[in-house]
Amino acid sequence: MNNKSIWQMVKFTLFSISAGVIQAGSFTILNEIFKINDEYGFTYFISLALSILWNFTFNRKYTFKSATNVPIAMAKVFGFYVVFTPLSIWLGELAVSSGINEYIVLGVTMLSNFILEFLFCKFIVYRGSENSLEK
Repeated sequence: MNNKSIWQMVKFTLFSISAGVIQAGSFTILNEIFKINDEYGFTYFISLALSILWNFTFNRKYTFKSATNVPIAMAKVFGFYVVFTPLSIWLGELAVSSGINEYIVLGVTMLSNFILEFLFCKFIVYRGSENSLEK
């Protein structure tokens, strides 16, 4: 693994942490302040959507530095989430209904999302277009 790949992983991690703060913060606001805690899936979906928009925008521009067609890249990421979101909501609902704390479920789901999304972006969404965005 070269220094460029390591730096790319560091940037992805930092942007994902910021997206995680947005997701956890919005989840907490919806869950604790607006009391939508009867619907884990709905609360999770809204907070996930906010973090996806944030993460996609910054990682395309700064982590992968890709000049690829934005609508095509977004469609690929959308495809990832068409599979990931229902699966994570279903598994999250199962875990919460079996008594696991919703914040533990959220944390495990966010960690899974972080790893899978990096691999998907690196090898599918931005494959062949990394560092094509010249300043």
